[in-house]
Amino acid sequence: MSRVSRRHLLSAGAAGAGATLLPLGWPTGSASAPAGAAAVADDLRLRYDRPAGTEWLRALPIGNGRLGAMVFGNTDTERLQLNEDTVWAGGPYDSSNSRGAASLADIRRLVFADQWSQAQNLINQAMLGKPVGQLAYQTVGNLKLTLPATGAASQYSRVLDLTTATASVSYVSGGVRFQREVFASAPDQVIVVRLTADRANAITFTATFDSPQRTTVSSPDGTTIGLDGISGSMEGITGSVRFLALAQAVTTGGSVTSSGGTLRVSGATSVTLLISIGSSYVDFRTVNGDYQGIARTRLAAARALPHDQLRSRHLADYQALFNRVSIDLGRTAAADQTTDVRIARHAEQNDPQFAALLFQFGRYLLISSSRPGTQPANLQGIWNDSMAPQWDSKYTINANLPMNYWLADTTNLSECFLPVFDMIKDLTVTGARTAQVQYGAGGWVTHHNTDAWRGSSVVDGAVWGMWQTGGAWLATLIWDHYRFTGDVEFLRANYAALKGAAQFFLDTLVADPARGYLVTNPSNSPELPHHTDVSVCAGPTMDNQILRDLFDAVTRAGEVLDLDAPFRTRVRAARDRLAPMRVGSRGNIQEWLADWIEPERNHRHVSHLYGLHPSNQITRRGTPQLHEAARRTLELRGDDGTGWSLAWKINYWARLEDGTRAHKLYRDLVRTDRMAPNMFDLHPPFQIDGNFGATSGIAEMLLQSHHDELHLLPALPSAWPAGRVSGLRGRGGYTVAMAWTGGRADEFLIRADRDGTLKVRAALFTTAHTLGDLTDGSTPGTTRPETDVVQFTVRAGHTYRAARPGTSPSPSVPASSDPGPSPSSGTGATAVYTVTGSWSGGLQAEVRVTAGAAPITGWTVSWTFPNGQVVNQVWNGSHTQSGTRVTVSNAAYNGALPAGGSTTFGFLAGGNGPHDPPADLTVSTR
Repeated sequence: MSRVSRRHLLSAGAAGAGATLLPLGWPTGSASAPAGAAAVADDLRLRYDRPAGTEWLRALPIGNGRLGAMVFGNTDTERLQLNEDTVWAGGPYDSSNSRGAASLADIRRLVFADQWSQAQNLINQAMLGKPVGQLAYQTVGNLKLTLPATGAASQYSRVLDLTTATASVSYVSGGVRFQREVFASAPDQVIVVRLTADRANAITFTATFDSPQRTTVSSPDGTTIGLDGISGSMEGITGSVRFLALAQAVTTGGSVTSSGGTLRVSGATSVTLLISIGSSYVDFRTVNGDYQGIARTRLAAARALPHDQLRSRHLADYQALFNRVSIDLGRTAAADQTTDVRIARHAEQNDPQFAALLFQFGRYLLISSSRPGTQPANLQGIWNDSMAPQWDSKYTINANLPMNYWLADTTNLSECFLPVFDMIKDLTVTGARTAQVQYGAGGWVTHHNTDAWRGSSVVDGAVWGMWQTGGAWLATLIWDHYRFTGDVEFLRANYAALKGAAQFFLDTLVADPARGYLVTNPSNSPELPHHTDVSVCAGPTMDNQILRDLFDAVTRAGEVLDLDAPFRTRVRAARDRLAPMRVGSRGNIQEWLADWIEPERNHRHVSHLYGLHPSNQITRRGTPQLHEAARRTLELRGDDGTGWSLAWKINYWARLEDGTRAHKLYRDLVRTDRMAPNMFDLHPPFQIDGNFGATSGIAEMLLQSHHDELHLLPALPSAWPAGRVSGLRGRGGYTVAMAWTGGRADEFLIRADRDGTLKVRAALFTTAHTLGDLTDGSTPGTTRPETDVVQFTVRAGHTYRAARPGTSPSPSVPASSDPGPSPSSGTGATAVYTVTGSWSGGLQAEVRVTAGAAPITGWTVSWTFPNGQVVNQVWNGSHTQSGTRVTVSNAAYNGALPAGGSTTFGFLAGGNGPHDPPADLTVSTR
């Protein structure tokens, strides 16, 4: 087995946000390539042969985490429906109900006496928040481009390219081919619209803003229009978020003017339209931000960059995230159809590539709606065209919000998770007041919904809202994220939220007089009545499962951080008094302490299987009786449901290791009443958790890591007999790549972030196989705890390969020599590396640099090839930084390369202070 230097492998770093596991890059036709899986350039595109017209669910979403747009692609009046993630109705408010604590004893007494209706009525009087409802996420408005009629359009094409995060349209009209491309740049915080034509001076249009908000339009200068507005009032709370949207045209040829809020472009050859939006929202307590200054400053900065640089910065930023994971599940001719046709015909044709497209669409949506420093993705991500959307497009904690992020760590998008932890910190503030005022308790609590103002009280009505464990569920995400990343500083920064969530329940759990268990009272099993019209109860199964995870998490976090030993003792004692899961008379998991039969047998929520997924309290080998009862529960509840419900069930069946049933649920999701033409999941209406849950479910079918082991291909359906995936992440800090043919594994690659002992479960290990350390060429010693499990010691930064004998290894990255550069003087850090080998395509590099007191502000990379060809690239600002660690991603050369010889890769980092030279380098073939 060939030796591969550690520098050939991308380091996942302390945060565990590793890039794609590079060695698993099988070329088409190799022994590991799935049959019939020839690469097609546009297979990661949503494709259409007609405009969206007026149908929002046919428009295509773009976003940079903060700004979002739906692009309609019309040839007469193009519409970009615009969102900014902090434009919410109302303003800061305190939702706590001061009557709550005084009424709590009576409510509990009624619940324990089985007087649920009376208890529910009292909750509606004394525990509901002020206001009773929460506030809505709202649209900014529309930018409309009115295009002249130059004849009927032909050769029409509309595309959303997931590999570049761009929406584009192309058509011929009046003998001219017109093209538009739209993307939302995270580095430059603008939406960019590029209009081109194949005939000079052919582009003419007018542009105007409109909005259902209270707004005024203006022409700030001769090339710009503006929309100045304020968010709507709701629930008696006056709208207070000010916003300014600006659109500015930069033309080649022709002329541009602006007056009275109308932008006019005439006779241009190309146009770059820049859209900037500023908001006055600072945080959940403050709305006095300089929204005009934000909009203007970002617009001016973007205006100073040429379009090509705006686009390259956008691509470098986006692809650094998106390219971490690749997936190929095979391809048939069905993939040649337009996307809306594929959805409509999915039930009647074999289209395995659509599953790969849906998987990557979910990752695209998360990257586009959740970035460090933004709001978390809400019920619709960031895409909403309404002032009063369904369920207010807020954050539903009893399913939607956690579900939105199930894919974040598993599909290698760790950074996209960070807005959730920022929200949790906010909720510890509002939730602490609700805990004190409504429960007389310490710590913090949040119920089944929240919004931009971090409402934490009971809302909407007791039958839905009287659920205490929303904050507890969110807090468990802290520990689970740590399990993926191993980032102790992250855990330390978020430990107070974990502890506060647990403290609330130490203060509020009460003994069930009939059974003696500690229980929540009052609560419910989310949104499902246990008797007609009543859901309020004590100690529902989901609560006990969540609290078990919460108490375990805060205990283990305290051990890692060496904190709060007496508190940990109290937590363990409370955990031991929680009610265990029970098997009911129908062979199912009981949803409540009593063996009640739910009035609505096919209800969309199956909350009491939280212990199966996302938790790991129910497993096939650890709790076989409960595992079988979970299967029976799903059979009783049925496969149908809303879109997000079907998506959760994909995850359930994957955890049951039933790939056939999981795939059946995936197929059920891809139908016209559950999926819009633009691939948005439908409740109906649109709810993005179904998209995110589907991506998570596909990942769970391929890799599981919920039981202190990696389980590879645990629920592989027969519908995907051959395939490959690279870049998935497992708890414990592992990046995994896999290939399989004929329904059995050919090859696994596992890279470890940190030293430790790894257990891997796979059917491969029941047959002849090889196992080696690709990094140093050694063969690790193994033990065999079970027939399909191997266990061995791993080292940080090493990659391990397991394969069937005779399987051709996937091509490794080129061999490299490292001359060991020393720190340079001055303001930059330089490094030169020599790469040897033969290539048929391009090269891609990633470098990791330690910055000094000042951040890196720019860099230059150069490639020098054996024939003397030199390619220089200069990029500024498109990088990620964690502390003093800077990662520069996708320094790529994509052209053809001469074979053989040595290629030199050079890197120069610039900034306002000294920087160490690159500490890690990866170079790979593309």
